[in-house]
Amino acid sequence: MDSSRNIYKREIDFRALALTSPEFAKRLKSNDQLDFSDPDSVRQLTKSLLERDFKLVVDLPDDRLCPPIPNRFNYILWLQDLLDTSSRTGTDQYDPNRQVLGLDIGTGCCAIYPLLGCSSRPRWRFVATDIDSKNVSSSRKAVSDNKLDDRIMIMETKPNDPLIPVDKLDVDRLDFVMCNPPFYESEDELISSADAKSRPPFSACTGAAVEMITPGGEVAFIESLIKQSLILKTQVLWYTSMFGKLSSVSITVQKLFDNGVNNWAVTEFVQGKGTRRWAVGWSFSDWRPRSDVSRGIASLPKHLLPFPSHYDFEIPGRHTGSLEHAISKIGAEFSPLRYFHYTWYTKQSCIGYAREDVWSRKARRKFAREQHDGEAISHDEKALDVLTAALGFRIDLSLQADHSVDVVIRWIKGSDQVLFESFCGMLKRKLTEEVEV
Repeated sequence: MDSSRNIYKREIDFRALALTSPEFAKRLKSNDQLDFSDPDSVRQLTKSLLERDFKLVVDLPDDRLCPPIPNRFNYILWLQDLLDTSSRTGTDQYDPNRQVLGLDIGTGCCAIYPLLGCSSRPRWRFVATDIDSKNVSSSRKAVSDNKLDDRIMIMETKPNDPLIPVDKLDVDRLDFVMCNPPFYESEDELISSADAKSRPPFSACTGAAVEMITPGGEVAFIESLIKQSLILKTQVLWYTSMFGKLSSVSITVQKLFDNGVNNWAVTEFVQGKGTRRWAVGWSFSDWRPRSDVSRGIASLPKHLLPFPSHYDFEIPGRHTGSLEHAISKIGAEFSPLRYFHYTWYTKQSCIGYAREDVWSRKARRKFAREQHDGEAISHDEKALDVLTAALGFRIDLSLQADHSVDVVIRWIKGSDQVLFESFCGMLKRKLTEEVEV
């Protein structure tokens, strides 16, 4: 995640917030600290942050869960990164013209995720569901109060309804699904968990049982989402969920493995000194997110992390024309390849696609035999459908002070990591072989 977009990467300055919010100033103690054991103080913190940082005004019921803004905003930022770095443009950049539609499952008392998402991305729209009628009512009011009725629709669902109510949504496709399921499977687990650790910030807010407890806990909840995703598949680009327990991440990733899902992402949300949450996302498309977006839990066993989508190496510098030589060499290697297309979209970056392995010795020998036998290259062999390409890549070159060239190959599309590794190995060999001689 680009840290410059995370306005809460440091501890919240309560004194500075008090200067912008008289109501929050009333709650601040003389030592500029907040009494987190007081539900009213915690609710006021949330309201003041929303107003100052997002120009959002909300009422928070005193008998429903109070959403911690930094944690919720981190989830939105990660979703933005997932979409930006698995886009068909291949540039890993935010496209301000891209229309995005997301589903928030269990939106809570004020539709916090849709509000944050719409306030930070003008082209985003949401459908938000909840099974609690009071949450539905208060969320609709929050949406209306902030004049976002044309971008956020709140829908009440039943406990036995599918988590993704496709029959009611009246849409062909969703860009993402997000949820923050109840962490606990029983009231006893909730109480024992609270007793086992010091009280975290925001815990003073009184959450209703429907918001905090679900049969089987968060793992069972997400298992239901996985089952439905196996039916809907590419009707949703990214299925995602937040977790309250790190152990749930490992269990969920293993379930994805067991069901043949090979494009997934994990991350960790850290706020303050003790509050940690985790998230998992998975997709049935083969557009690969950037490594820092998909491999965001350092403590997770390596076999549970997705394959890196970056490969980098250095071409040692020999002369001032090292960069131009590398670009020329890439062109010389790529131009003869059939079922292969690439374009330089900047002077030092190109994006390309291949229908299959067309660079290996075996593929080149096959091509040579066909040429020898008089088989002409057809127009179809020169053309390439990006959507059916087995490999999509971006190559970024940068000249260093010692005239060496740094090469980064970004895996942007494909399901076969061996194919990506083969391509990277070929390119490294071709670009460095003259230097090594």
